[in-house]
Amino acid sequence: MTYIPLEDTPYYAECVALVKALQYELIELTITQHQGGTHVRAVINGADGRTFGSGDCAKIHRILQARLEVLTGCRGAAMTVTSPGIERNIKNAAEFALFPGRLIRVWDKNVSDWVTGKIISADKEALTFLATAESGKPQRVPYSCIAKAKLVFV
Repeated sequence: MTYIPLEDTPYYAECVALVKALQYELIELTITQHQGGTHVRAVINGADGRTFGSGDCAKIHRILQARLEVLTGCRGAAMTVTSPGIERNIKNAAEFALFPGRLIRVWDKNVSDWVTGKIISADKEALTFLATAESGKPQRVPYSCIAKAKLVFV
């Protein structure tokens, strides 16, 4: 799995503060050109695991769309704001740090199997989690040893 700092995503740094001010986390921001138009996809999560609904997504949509129109100069971009979902596939190792305390499943290349555990911390090189099948000892797994990972719905 690759670690790409979220701040390296175009316009992420300019939008994350707006989302945090409303007590949400910006998990993913993708801006693509498709059939002559611009499409923006934002994935948000409630800060500290707080639940939220479609009204919250609409609020983030209005704020991000206005900000991105100013930043990109593109008016009328199609925009989607969603939650990460209950069993989100982790696409970028930098996302682990946004889900402390959440259960995850990690395909560890060293054991050639899924390992389930609770995220303790994550940095630029590795994930530290408490495996549910182990003796309660935290495991540190380098991202290079993780083939894929997903959040687990409890």
